[in-house]
Amino acid sequence: MSDSTIQIFDTTLRDGEQVPGCKLDTSQKIIIAEQLDILGVDVIEAGFPVSSPGDFKSVEEISKIVKNASVCGLTRAVKKDIEIAAEALKHAKKPRIHTGIGTSESHIKYKFNSNKEDILIRAFEAVKYAKSFVEDVEFYAEDAGRTENEFLARVCEEAIRAGATVLNIPDTTGYCLPSEYGAKIKYLKENVKGIENAIISCHCHNDLGLATANSIEGIINGARQIECTINGIGERAGNTALEEVVMILKQHPYLNLDTNINTKHLYGLSQLVSESMGVYTQPNKAIVGANAFAHSSGIHQDGVIKNRETYEIIDPKDVGVTESAIVLTARSGRAALAYRAKIAGYELTKLQLDIVYNSFLSFADRKKEVNDDDIHQIIESTSISNQILKV
Repeated sequence: MSDSTIQIFDTTLRDGEQVPGCKLDTSQKIIIAEQLDILGVDVIEAGFPVSSPGDFKSVEEISKIVKNASVCGLTRAVKKDIEIAAEALKHAKKPRIHTGIGTSESHIKYKFNSNKEDILIRAFEAVKYAKSFVEDVEFYAEDAGRTENEFLARVCEEAIRAGATVLNIPDTTGYCLPSEYGAKIKYLKENVKGIENAIISCHCHNDLGLATANSIEGIINGARQIECTINGIGERAGNTALEEVVMILKQHPYLNLDTNINTKHLYGLSQLVSESMGVYTQPNKAIVGANAFAHSSGIHQDGVIKNRETYEIIDPKDVGVTESAIVLTARSGRAALAYRAKIAGYELTKLQLDIVYNSFLSFADRKKEVNDDDIHQIIESTSISNQILKV
């Protein structure tokens, strides 16, 4: 892998499915996995095989149909978990076991009732056991965001010594500031023995709305994998949104970092995941929201009609959206009305536009949004309707 290529690890089918009410059956998961493979993700985390017979079956069936991506199964640092994950992944062309343990003071004391030395041993043994089944083993240090850096480095060294190929550094609670998370990745790059033998991965949660920013800061400081979900779905406030980090890298070429993602499939896959899970995507969601390329302010509309780049930094077609939307509201100007009227079949002169615009404003004040049928009604209601050229 080129050092300038960022691997995309998609966990929509595992972490994303942990959202209450978003349970998918195996057939739905297979459809999404196929589309993720077409999208170009490097790794598909297909599930947590030991958690239920349904999850085991899903991981097993996804392993059979994925052609290009690695297929990953999550485990705890427990032998039975690892054995069951290995069994579920036996048909995968490129299997990966994702195992790990909590490393923060909070997790060590309250979750495991343990101590640091025991955690180091358990981390080593889990990776070593997973390595006996598959070559590609990813280790996660749960709650790494709140783990003291020196101890985190020791855990990472043990995981590498046991054969880990990827080190997942999760900001499990979404607590880190971007500068803190970036500094943590930089510290590991500079202080972990054998770090050149493993890829550092970012797995950031969005509790404070910083998941995307933290992931980008992580790769700027040396991480080379981002763990994310379609639409940013996931536990609590969600995960890093795949579409956001991918387009940030695409739109900022000076970072000299990119992914293998075919971005033209982003919008379609976003819609598929939303519909399959029954999760409403907020209209103002970056990249894939209904309003991401919609303009209703008169000043913005005029600029976009003259040149799209005045108010859009992304070409909608790059993410699979047909075109920008000029939405007519009481805030819209003459340029937008003339543009939409032409689409509806009317060629307005400047004088005609002035007359129609006054009728439009009265109509728009009574309605949130003016559609094409309304445009016909507005024009037909004016005294000059018979003079307007229809195209």
